[in-house]
Amino acid sequence: MSKKEIIALLLAGGRGTRLKKLTEKMAKPAVPFGSKYRIIDFALSNCRNSGMGTVGILTQYQPHTLQNYINDGKIWELDRMQNGITFLPPFQCDDMDRWYEGTAHAIAQNRQYIQSFDPEYVLVLSGDHIYKMDYNKMLEVHKENAADVTISVVNVPWSETNRFGIMSIDPETNQIIEFEEKPINPRSNLASMGIYIFNWETLSHIFEQFIENPQACKDFGKDIIPYMLENNYRLFSYEFNGYWKDVGTVESFWEANMDLLTMETNPILQDKDWPIFTASHSLPPAYFDGDARIRQSIVGEGSEVYGDVIHSVISYGVTVGKGSMIKNSVIMPNTTIGENVRIENAVIRGDTVIESNLRLNTLLNDVMTVGGKEIIKQKSWKII
Repeated sequence: MSKKEIIALLLAGGRGTRLKKLTEKMAKPAVPFGSKYRIIDFALSNCRNSGMGTVGILTQYQPHTLQNYINDGKIWELDRMQNGITFLPPFQCDDMDRWYEGTAHAIAQNRQYIQSFDPEYVLVLSGDHIYKMDYNKMLEVHKENAADVTISVVNVPWSETNRFGIMSIDPETNQIIEFEEKPINPRSNLASMGIYIFNWETLSHIFEQFIENPQACKDFGKDIIPYMLENNYRLFSYEFNGYWKDVGTVESFWEANMDLLTMETNPILQDKDWPIFTASHSLPPAYFDGDARIRQSIVGEGSEVYGDVIHSVISYGVTVGKGSMIKNSVIMPNTTIGENVRIENAVIRGDTVIESNLRLNTLLNDVMTVGGKEIIKQKSWKII
């Protein structure tokens, strides 16, 4: 293969247990988002728009859900016949330990794939974030600083710092001077976005230091970054000022969908020259009945609305029955909602049937399964 200046490695193997039933049957990056998209569309589109033409996708949990969706990558102009997309499940590794045990371990297991391109730089991405980002700008900063690693960072609410790797930086140079993974008492609210640019020669050398003790280098945040700080490598931050959301919990997933309903917080409507690509469903246009009322909402293709949809995100193939009202909610694909149903502040996962005359107010439905369909019945819920 020809030498590449930079290749991207997209970590997409997590089970996403904090998303509960949403990831029961699919990998977290494959979860539908924003009516027509999948979560992974954002990272893939960023690669396409940034001209990152070689992308290795590291899968593990429910890998077929991503492979079937992404296919050959042509939707994102990442045709693997041109060394575009390559799926890297753990069973392809030569190491006796076949499963990825962390972010760094996953990259280390694919050293042979990376070295086949002899890259100068490796871009490491997460497949479960909502954002638009030009990775070339980050690469420019990395080169200017002669960094060994550059970490993209964003300010997060102090209440959420225990979910992220938190760092302190030199305000004059942006060099990282301290890093804590999910601290209880953080000294900063500057969080790692899980986006790294490494000098491949440097990272490969670090992996070699741990070859006799691979358990000591499972994660970038817990192991590799602290090691680099202790050994005086050059670590720099790249501050990202755009919209970014880690949709790792049901609450944050709901919040990110709600953000789409306001122009100021909708990353898709912002910077329209940076499109987000997704697979087409080839469904008919959404249908709104004469009695339907739609307000500040997104409604997907193939949906039929006979009731009211207020400040909500409705995915494709959804039916909302007469007299029903959906408010401040996310309804996932191919859900059927009966008549005179009220759903508020909820996430209803796909392929669900909600019987008539129910009132639901929750951030994730608890359901029973009948004949392959999830059925929400009145007896399962307290009417509110």
